[in-house]
Amino acid sequence: MKQLMLGNAAVARGLYEAGCGVVSSYPGTPSTEITEECAKYDEIYCEWAPNEKVAMEVAFGASLAGKRSFCGMKHVGLNVAADPLFTMSYTGVNGGMVIGVADDAGMHSSQNEQDSRHYARAAKVPMLEPSDSAEALAFAKLAYELSEQFDTPVLLKMCTRVAHSQSIVDTAERAEREMIPYEKNIAKYVMMPGNAKRRHPVVEERTRKLAQWAETAPVNRVEEGADHKIGIITSSTSYQYVKEVCGDRFPVLKLGMAWPLPEGLIRDFAASVDLLTVVEELDGFIEAHCRAMGLALAGKDVFPCIDEFSQNLVAEKLGLPVHAGRKLDAQIPPRPPVMCAGCPHRGLFYTLNKNKCTVLGDIGCYTLGAVAPLSAMDMTLCMGGSISAIHGFNKARGGESEHKTVAVIGDSTFMHSGMTGLANIAYNQSNSTVIILDNSITGMTGHQQNPTTGFNIKGDPAGKIDLEALCRAMGFRRVRVVDPYDLKETDRAVKEELAADEPSVIISRRPCALLKYVKHKAPLKVNTDKCIGCKSCMKIGCPAISMKEGKAHVDFTQCVGCGVCQQLCPVGAFESTGKEG
Repeated sequence: MKQLMLGNAAVARGLYEAGCGVVSSYPGTPSTEITEECAKYDEIYCEWAPNEKVAMEVAFGASLAGKRSFCGMKHVGLNVAADPLFTMSYTGVNGGMVIGVADDAGMHSSQNEQDSRHYARAAKVPMLEPSDSAEALAFAKLAYELSEQFDTPVLLKMCTRVAHSQSIVDTAERAEREMIPYEKNIAKYVMMPGNAKRRHPVVEERTRKLAQWAETAPVNRVEEGADHKIGIITSSTSYQYVKEVCGDRFPVLKLGMAWPLPEGLIRDFAASVDLLTVVEELDGFIEAHCRAMGLALAGKDVFPCIDEFSQNLVAEKLGLPVHAGRKLDAQIPPRPPVMCAGCPHRGLFYTLNKNKCTVLGDIGCYTLGAVAPLSAMDMTLCMGGSISAIHGFNKARGGESEHKTVAVIGDSTFMHSGMTGLANIAYNQSNSTVIILDNSITGMTGHQQNPTTGFNIKGDPAGKIDLEALCRAMGFRRVRVVDPYDLKETDRAVKEELAADEPSVIISRRPCALLKYVKHKAPLKVNTDKCIGCKSCMKIGCPAISMKEGKAHVDFTQCVGCGVCQQLCPVGAFESTGKEG
């Protein structure tokens, strides 16, 4: 049956049709919807794991048991899971195993522009790269066939534009798979040095056979063109841009397998054109391989290695007409990212800014605490980096620094990779204050559950980790909980814990204002007779508050009545409307 389907949903459909039995992932834009869509199929066991490394190891365990499995993550998540990935290349699989990774060219929701194709080559595992939803479905199914045929995990690489665009797919019924028997095989699965040495030649031979397969594989195809002055090698979303711009003008070698690359096919294609050109986003991955083969070509000397491409960029670089497009007559005002109205993190960041704290931050929607007017963030590196970094920062600077520096980390991020950093503080004893921003959900990627919420991916009751008990069990005597809507109590907690001469943890607890079950108070209004236009309320950067004709103004459609602005107003100009939302 033909359907219009999101790229990520098409991957999930492909996993379902291929008989996938176990899915374990950690949410990360632009990969999240793959697992959320998988959870809609009762035949697949799905879960959110604490982090990507755990997810990959769970999927490997399921594969070892004989089930087809999947784990999904974004590009930086693959860094976290790299440890098991490189060794799974040596062990191979039992049931088919597919690893979904979604790159984010343009950094729409990421801290870097990482090209995951390098992992396929470095780990010596095959990678498929779909360019639309139909291929996303087909390649997911093909990945399992390759996994079991060549005894290897298979990487399925998505990118933001393919993951979050829609195109037509042709769905089929699920093909149930019987469990592949598990047989103990120490030489294959126990990777101590003696066994690993014998497995490495197996990996190299497998790569050679996969390269042979790639030569005639239908996922790699030549599309003829009328003008052979230029021949284009491309893949993924860049292929779509090339075809939209060029049509059938130039011949195109479309690569659906990003690794290993078909050298014979590439050489034959290069020989058929006057100028070989590689069009690929981010790094010159295909280009470097072609140059190593001794081929002359145009690539990153023409096309940028920064940001995502567009049709006009491809047309310009190929010397083709560029459509002027249309411009709006009206100037669109800038809309910088900002925390939502009623965000529980706002009061905490206001307090940290007021106390002139050095704030080592982490990955989450609370990273927006760095944005003016709060400007309460000094560093954001990676998941869990805040806690490890504050320990190093305080060990290096010591003294007064310890009483002015905090680490902030969300509840989901803390479960992902904050616990080991906290253990380091407890073990190696830096006088560090860690603030866990517990908004009862994984907010940044769209409200996924995590081990602290008490619910699983389907919303059913699940194991719930007690953050206070966990921190105490790790060796912290000073653990306290505050409501960030209460500015006085939050300020008191920050001051007291920073003044202490031992490690401490503050849990800033208030559910995300966007959660469906959170009941809001009545929105506030401004008594313009009282308002003196001092703009004290503007210091928190709430999108529901603006200035009109010299007076504060509240947008009733956004305000959730959190009361933080009331606590800042020196004249009591904010009043309740009495109409609860």
